[in-house]
Amino acid sequence: MSGRFITFEGIDGAGKSTHLERTAARLRDRGAPVVVTREPGGTVLAESLRELFLHRPMDALTEALLVFAARRDHLRELIRPALARGDIVLCDRFTDATFAYQGGGRGFDAAVLAQLETWVHGDLQPALTLWFDVAPLEAARRRAAAREADRFEQEDVAFFERVREGYRARSAAAPERFVRIDSSLDRDAVAAQVARALEARGW
Repeated sequence: MSGRFITFEGIDGAGKSTHLERTAARLRDRGAPVVVTREPGGTVLAESLRELFLHRPMDALTEALLVFAARRDHLRELIRPALARGDIVLCDRFTDATFAYQGGGRGFDAAVLAQLETWVHGDLQPALTLWFDVAPLEAARRRAAAREADRFEQEDVAFFERVREGYRARSAAAPERFVRIDSSLDRDAVAAQVARALEARGW
């Protein structure tokens, strides 16, 4: 595949979605073909599954199966075709989020998640993952000021501490594709970190 796959990760309230849109605008200004998408979601089927995932109570295994089902459709219908065309795909969360939220936050078996990862997308991984890291208390303050909480955003700070550690573990396991973004800083300082991460790869 000739395109580039870049994912934006972090706990709810870290600011990743804002900077994904800014990155998309920056790349489009340079004439790059950009596809912006999200997980769970990105296709009609996956968006329907997203509604269940975010608003219906379920256990950790059901969460994992649901999000990987959505990911399967997302990859087949949107991500792989876009990469094959040579587009840059910017995705708001991908499989790292599943390891962080269901693995770290819920304490679900990482070996099962790894098997699902292999079944659903094999060796396809992002070329770059920007991890927007912020203290859970600060993220909670931002979320409260921004929107009504979904069932994940209603979790306590201890849950988000575990999610943050889940991201830290994924980053340590794949340092060649992860770049930690200190998203406790102001918006322009965070944007500058994102720009440096892209420029370091010649993008």
